[in-house]
Amino acid sequence: MVRRLTKKPFTINKMYAIVEINGQQFKAEQGKKLFVNRIQDAEEGKTVEFEKVLLVDNDGAVTVGAPTVDGAKVVAEVVKPLVKGDKVIVFKMKRRKDYRKKNGHRQQYTQIEIKSVIA
Repeated sequence: MVRRLTKKPFTINKMYAIVEINGQQFKAEQGKKLFVNRIQDAEEGKTVEFEKVLLVDNDGAVTVGAPTVDGAKVVAEVVKPLVKGDKVIVFKMKRRKDYRKKNGHRQQYTQIEIKSVIA
C-alpha cells in the first residue's frame, strides 16, 4: 500500500526575472550561471547591471513590464569574459557546377553569474 503525504514537500520560493541581454532574453535567478553573447567591456570579477527587465516573478506575484518593469534590475558578476563556443562549419555547394565554399566560425560568449534580482 502506498501512502501519500498530505502536505506538499518543502519548496524554496525563488524570485526570477526575464531580462534582455544583448538582444536575447534569459531567465535570471540568483546563483544561476549564463552564457550570453560577448559583452565588450567585461573583465573577470567585474559587476554588471542589466536594466531591461521584461518580467519579474516574486513568489507567484508576476509583474509584466510595458515594455520594461520600472525600477527592476539584475546584478551579475563576470566569471569569464571570453568563452568560445563550438566550431560551426558552413559548407555551400552547387552540384555539377564545380562550386564549393567552406567557412566556419566560433561564437564568442561571456559567462556571468547572477548575484541578485532587484524589483
